[in-house]
Amino acid sequence: MSRTVVHLLRHGKVHNPSGILYGRLPGFRLAASGRAMAEGIADHLADHDITYIAASSLIRAQETAAPLAARKGIDVVTDDRVIEAGNQFEGMRVAVGDGALRQPKHWLKLRNPFLPSWGEPYLTIAHRMVGAIYSAVQKADGHEALLVSHQLPIVTVRRYLEGRRLWHNPTNRECSVASVTSLTFDDGVFAGLTYAEPVAHIAAVDDAGVPQPGTAS
Repeated sequence: MSRTVVHLLRHGKVHNPSGILYGRLPGFRLAASGRAMAEGIADHLADHDITYIAASSLIRAQETAAPLAARKGIDVVTDDRVIEAGNQFEGMRVAVGDGALRQPKHWLKLRNPFLPSWGEPYLTIAHRMVGAIYSAVQKADGHEALLVSHQLPIVTVRRYLEGRRLWHNPTNRECSVASVTSLTFDDGVFAGLTYAEPVAHIAAVDDAGVPQPGTAS
């Protein structure tokens, strides 16, 4: 039997002082604590038999993948099947009771939370993620692979593989920054998953006042 593990890694914490929904916008790099998370993940996975690494083209995903790729001597493949979900509120503040969600002109976008009407359909996200995952299974057959993605795509494909409904309450997502959702495949068949937050202690780091790199991607 050939057992292959695909680790879905959410990128580290991002420098976002304006608190906007940055989505697929360019230029959003890791915060200082996010870079520490990427190094911590490299430590955590250093002894794993990872032979394939891919990440979305967004700079925060590429920066998260880089430390482990350097240690393993593996080139990072850019695969936008694992990119952040499309969202019509991109570039706006969308915290509950704040910003765009309070403006009536945007309410029509909220008409169908089951699709969802404000962004890329859940099923579309699931299908593209599954494609990337099974490509990784083939590339790393009998070994391990790492895909650096984003919260909603990881949560959506997890729910899809577990046979759960795709629409859900965002506040209940189990996918913290720099968390690792590990999928096991036996002879190419999904056999289960585990979830871990190996660098959760870094998430509490306050980046205020820490010099950040430029934001041009």
